[in-house]
Formats: sequence, structure tokens, C-alpha cells
Amino acid sequence: MKEETSVDDKITFNSIDDYIAQFTPEVQEILKTLRKVIQDSAPDAKEKISYQMPTFELNGNLVHFAAFKNHIGFYPAPRGIEAFKEELSEYKGAKGSVQFPIGKPLPYELISKIVKFRVAENIKKAEEKIKKKK
Repeated sequence: MKEETSVDDKITFNSIDDYIAQFTPEVQEILKTLRKVIQDSAPDAKEKISYQMPTFELNGNLVHFAAFKNHIGFYPAPRGIEAFKEELSEYKGAKGSVQFPIGKPLPYELISKIVKFRVAENIKKAEEKIKKKK
């Protein structure tokens, strides 16, 4: 269910299902597959909406994704991009994001590797925080 807010009529989403439902059937299929790849790669991660984007969190934000007119944006934080910059070099991107063109198959295997990298990174960071507190 989409909720309208009074501030310049922006739509807010209550769940990833709500977010995916707004797109064409073709884009919905891509987003559902992407969501499944992330779920399979980070089974302990929780889903939420953050920055009005589907987000997975595990000891903090793990990855975000979003659909746009011509691409799917994937946001694994700057370290997630940096660690895979060679494999991601054929795609447009920025410091913490990559754009996968909608007309081409998404590199789901690479996305899975990036998500697993981010899971390991967040778990390590959480463990280090615990050690510091002792």
C-alpha cells in the first residue's frame, strides 16, 4: 500500500513489496529476483525501507537497491564497490553505487558476491565493537 504524504505528494513505502508493486511487470520481475539473490546471500539480514529504497540490514545497513527509468541502482556502500571495481568496471557508477542497465541481464552472481562481502564486513565490524567494549 502506498501512502501519500502531504509534503509535495511524495509516496512513502511501508515494505519492499509496496516498493516493487509500483513498477511494470518486467521491472517487478528484475526486482523480485534481485531481492531473492540478496536474501539468499544474506539470510540473516532484515528487510526495511530506508531512504525510500529497499534495504537489507545486518549490524547496520548492508545494501540498498532501487529501480529507475533506465537502470537498477545497487548501493553496497563504497567498500562494496571498491572491492569489486574490476568486475563492475563495465557499469556506470559512483563511490557507493552501481547502475545496471534495465535492458541487460543483471550480474546476479557478482551481486551475490558483493552482498556476501558486505555481510562479512558488517559482522567483523560488529565483533570489533563488542571487543572494544570489554
